[in-house]
Amino acid sequence: MAAPVPQQLPPAERGSLRIADRVVAKIASYAAGEVLAEAPGAELVPRDAVPHATVSIRRDTARLRLTLELGYPADLGAVSASVRRHVGSRVEALTGLAVPELAVEIERLHSASVRRANDGRVR
Repeated sequence: MAAPVPQQLPPAERGSLRIADRVVAKIASYAAGEVLAEAPGAELVPRDAVPHATVSIRRDTARLRLTLELGYPADLGAVSASVRRHVGSRVEALTGLAVPELAVEIERLHSASVRRANDGRVR
């Protein structure tokens, strides 16, 4: 005789899973790095210049802001759009959170033709 199959609780009574903001930020930063490694001018960006993400989570929605450093010249709009698409889809796939807002901020551009002074300023 088979054991009776327990009845499953309704979703509201099963509990919930909360994903920490910093976990979503790490996923977003890593996903942005996946795109930027193949972006035009990637060889100009220092290896320690990793994308930085800040996240705000409300219920099942995440709002993200990414700060990037890019190589120049490149089509900044196209690179930003591909980062936005990839990061949004990766965060949604891995966390189940919707990403209706994803802002991309380009913090610094790196160019092979720009000479830097010792104090870090462009001359």
